[in-house]
Amino acid sequence: MSLSVDIKKKFKGFNLDVSFETNSEYLGLLGASGSGKSMTLKCIAGIETPDEGKIVLNGRVLFDSEKKICLKPQERNVGFLFQNYALFPNMTVEENIGLGLKLAEKEKAEVVLELLNLFQLKEHGNKYPNQLSGGQQQRVALARCMAYSPEILLLDEPFSALDSHLKETLQNEIMELLKLYEGEILMVTHSRDEAYRFCKNLVILDEGKSVLFGETKEVFKNPKLASVARLTGCKNISPCSIKSKNSIYAEDWGIHIESKSEIPANTNYVGIRAHNFVIADSKDENNIIECKIKSITEELFEYVIMFTDKDSNNRDDNSMMMFKVKKEDWDKRKDKEHIFLKIPEKDLMFLE
Repeated sequence: MSLSVDIKKKFKGFNLDVSFETNSEYLGLLGASGSGKSMTLKCIAGIETPDEGKIVLNGRVLFDSEKKICLKPQERNVGFLFQNYALFPNMTVEENIGLGLKLAEKEKAEVVLELLNLFQLKEHGNKYPNQLSGGQQQRVALARCMAYSPEILLLDEPFSALDSHLKETLQNEIMELLKLYEGEILMVTHSRDEAYRFCKNLVILDEGKSVLFGETKEVFKNPKLASVARLTGCKNISPCSIKSKNSIYAEDWGIHIESKSEIPANTNYVGIRAHNFVIADSKDENNIIECKIKSITEELFEYVIMFTDKDSNNRDDNSMMMFKVKKEDWDKRKDKEHIFLKIPEKDLMFLE
């Protein structure tokens, strides 16, 4: 199983320029709203046509601008789970699932019954979409996608329409059902948590362009680009200047940072995730910030502490940094006014 995408498409005020390959691993497309994620899926499905490029699925050319190949959506054998599920309101669950099956009535009924059982929908077969919960509608839509054994499943923000208090349970249910599917799975999301949980590999899209492709955990650990670091949730990013092969100056924060390993020559930014600071006893080591605390916000399981370096002359908002600490770790501290935070070298991100 393999998918290769290398396409470009111009819109008014927006250019799509996406390139990636995948082989039988859950692939996520992660990016902010409007970055071109859903448009990429629509180009693969044949709903939209790129201006140029090539799309190849399992050795079969779906689109090739040079060779004038552009298969119709129904010829591509692609399953598309739309964000709003796109169920037909005037059709029952059974009718929705069997809609794309070109089989004799008896064979179609057998396939639909098997899917109803598999997706725990047997007692809902004669109901209409508006009589179902959001989770049930999602299972119907997924069953419809899988009914005709597509070569690839395209999931467009599959969990965005679910109620938040049920989301995690329903996510696990759907991911278990997807294990029954043997083809490619490509999932669009703007949630870094979903991307991290479900996707083996990631394509990062930024303003219509695929800027990074790699194994998900490695992308989060080493995002390489400042834009990717932001998309993966890094709150502390500062432009920096290289002072020596082992030293940089973080301009927004007003601090020098030392590194035992050589700093890459193309480093323009430095980043540290809010959870990766370590509370220290004093300022006796390198890369320790004596904090001037600006605010402390209580969340469900942790405190969010906004601070600046006490010795920094920077006074604008960009000098602010964020530290997230577990409640139990913060509550047991006797001195909450004087705090030193160490930046562990292993957690430093040198970014372009």
